[in-house]
Amino acid sequence: MFEYFYNEIFRRTIISFGTLFNNITIKQDGGSVKVPLAYGPTQKFLARIEQSPDLNKPFAITLPRMSFEFTGLTYDSSRKVTTTQQFSVKDPNTESDTKKAYMPVPYNMQFELAIMCKLNDDALQIVEQILPYFQPSYNLTVNLVSALNEKRDIPVVLENVTMQDDYEGDYETRRVLLYTMRFTAKTYLFGPTADATKDIIKKSTINYLTGTDTSNTRRELSYSVKPKALKDYTDDTVTVVSEDITAAAKTIAVEDASSIAAKAYIDIDGERIYVRSKSGNTLNVTRGKDGAIPTDHVLGAAVKGIDFTTTTTSIGTIGVDSALVADGDDFGFDGLITDTTSWQQLKI
Repeated sequence: MFEYFYNEIFRRTIISFGTLFNNITIKQDGGSVKVPLAYGPTQKFLARIEQSPDLNKPFAITLPRMSFEFTGLTYDSSRKVTTTQQFSVKDPNTESDTKKAYMPVPYNMQFELAIMCKLNDDALQIVEQILPYFQPSYNLTVNLVSALNEKRDIPVVLENVTMQDDYEGDYETRRVLLYTMRFTAKTYLFGPTADATKDIIKKSTINYLTGTDTSNTRRELSYSVKPKALKDYTDDTVTVVSEDITAAAKTIAVEDASSIAAKAYIDIDGERIYVRSKSGNTLNVTRGKDGAIPTDHVLGAAVKGIDFTTTTTSIGTIGVDSALVADGDDFGFDGLITDTTSWQQLKI
C-alpha cells in the first residue's frame, strides 16, 4: 500500500472536458469569431477586467471568452463494484506480457464553465451551441490508464446554468454578462498496475488415487494438461494448396507434402484441420476440429503448420505455437494420463 503510481486520470479527464468547448464560434458583424478558452477561476478574469476598465486602451481582455476549472471531487457509491476483484489485459506496449489491476473506484469530478460576454446575443449564441448536446449528459471516451489501454466512456452531466449581468456603472465601465454552467464528470480512479504474466496458469496436474484406503492403493493416475494452440502463431508456411477445396472435401491436394506428418494439425486461412494420413501429395483430413468451421479454399492458399516443432519452456517441452498462446486467446488442451504404478502414458 502507498507505493508510488500516477495514472494521470484527473489530468486526462480535465483535458478531455476542456476539449468539448475549444472550438465554439459566434457570428458578429465582422464575420465569425472563435471564442477563446482558458483554464482558470472565473474571478481571475473578472478581476483583470475590473483592473483595466478603460475601453480606450489599445489592448484589453477581449470578450467574449470562456474559462473552466475543476472545483471538487466526491465519491460515488452508486457505481461501486467489488474492491477485491482484479482484471487482466494484454500489455499494449509488448502485446505478449499481461498487466493486472484492481477494479476502479468511482468518483465524480465537478467542473464550472464560465462564459463572459459583452453582448447578450454573443452569450446566447454560445449557450445555444452547448445545451443541445447535454440531455442531460454527454459521453466522453477517455484513455484513463495508458499502461492498460483502458478506455472508458465518462458521462458528463450538466447540473445547472446561472446568469449574472453586471450592468451597473458609468459609460467607461465594461459590461460583463456571465453565464456559469456546472457539470459533473463520472470518472474512475485506478490503482497501481502490476505484471501478471507469471500469474497465468499454463499447466495443471491432477493425481487420482483408487480405493478408499490411501495406504494400500492399487493404482494411481496422474492427469496433466497444457494449452494447445488452435491456430498458427509463427507464420511458418510449409506448402500451398494445389487445387480449389470445397468446405465438404475430405482430401486436400498440396504441392509438396514432405514437411507434413500424419496425425498433425495444419492451418489454412484460419481453419484448423487434422491430417489423419497422407498419400504422396494428397492429405486425408478431418475438417471442423476444435470448433473450426469448414470453408472453401482456393488454389495457392498457404498451408501453415501448427506445433510442427517444439520448444522448451518453464512447463516443459511444448509446441512452438502453443508456447505463444496469450491471455485472452482461444485455445484447446493437450492432455496426458500417466499410470504411475507402471509408468505407462496415454496421450489424449
